[in-house]
Amino acid sequence: MPRKGKKNAQGAGTIRKRTDGRWEARFTTGFDPVTGKQIQKSIYGKSQKEVREKLTQITAELDEGTYTEPSKLPLSGWLDTWLAEYIGSTKPHTKKSYEATIENHIKPALGRKALRELTPVHIQQFINHLENKKTDGKPLNPKTVKNIHGVLHSALQQAVRIGYLKVNPASLTILPKRSRAEITPLKDQQVGQFLAAIKGHEFEYLYLVDLFTGVRQSELLGLKWEDIDFEQGAITIRRQLQFLGRKYGGYQFTTPKNNKTRQIIPAQFVMNVLRQQRRRQLEMRLKAGATWNNSDDLVFTDALGNHLKHDLIYRHLKRIFTQMGIPSLRFHDLRHSYAVLSIQAGDDIKTIQENLGHYSAAFTLDVYGHVTEQMKRDSSERMDLYIQKYC
Repeated sequence: MPRKGKKNAQGAGTIRKRTDGRWEARFTTGFDPVTGKQIQKSIYGKSQKEVREKLTQITAELDEGTYTEPSKLPLSGWLDTWLAEYIGSTKPHTKKSYEATIENHIKPALGRKALRELTPVHIQQFINHLENKKTDGKPLNPKTVKNIHGVLHSALQQAVRIGYLKVNPASLTILPKRSRAEITPLKDQQVGQFLAAIKGHEFEYLYLVDLFTGVRQSELLGLKWEDIDFEQGAITIRRQLQFLGRKYGGYQFTTPKNNKTRQIIPAQFVMNVLRQQRRRQLEMRLKAGATWNNSDDLVFTDALGNHLKHDLIYRHLKRIFTQMGIPSLRFHDLRHSYAVLSIQAGDDIKTIQENLGHYSAAFTLDVYGHVTEQMKRDSSERMDLYIQKYC
């Protein structure tokens, strides 16, 4: 039961109006085990009613044994602790992304505030500011804003778990609505132009495999010959080769996105391309002699067996797209092209989802649903033509 009427008992408090116009409530949280003196704290408010409500809440928590001392630690300090101690099992690339998000966005806006001072309004103001913030003259994408909020929410949720906060002030944030991202896959005619443009190119086989499997760039660069099963006609995606920056050790192998190994059964054309790549690599190895260096047994390498760099194959691809008159396309658009071609070929969404390595078929539908809508319209038009023959 609450200790009512016990002067100076734990939780008991007094309320007074200060000379600066604010109201203050003082309460006792316990006794110092060494001196035996009371440990007193203060809370403040703009009105007597406000501090009385706060005092009532604190008194109840003290009696129930659930009271937690608000942390004076600044948010910036807690974020450093969270990065150092609580995300050890996170992928290196993800950790790097967290650090960049914290340093570039969260700390500049909220880093100086104490954890106990953070309110849902502070977080909402921060998110609203991000929505209007421009990078390179363009506003931040709603997905980027959501990702920034996700990092902050995760860090604050850990603070709740260990008692630094009672509730997570980021849990009540209203996030910007995400519009469906515009995708720009190669159209049928452009596919033919692309195949002609890469004929004989040093990365021809790499681009072909990507166009007709849809694997991510890092997954493609991380492919090893042990992942290629020519007898079964299958490719297993077990890892990614990612560039984490010099600070994080440069290029490193990491697990696939969603931490799931997956198997792809591509068209036989793709397996034949991989056979050609193996023959080409054997020729490069003979020419390189003692300087050959493919200790990881990678499928795609340079002339000396070293792993390929993301920016190198990207720059070459951009030149090809520019020559084709579509300079805005990216490497990732080859992946989109594969997905659209698969849908148009009649593949079911579940198979496409598993081939792409998406975490759910719903996500695949969200990204490529407009393609199926177009197919429905095409089907309707074909049915109209059929009906017109007999009606």
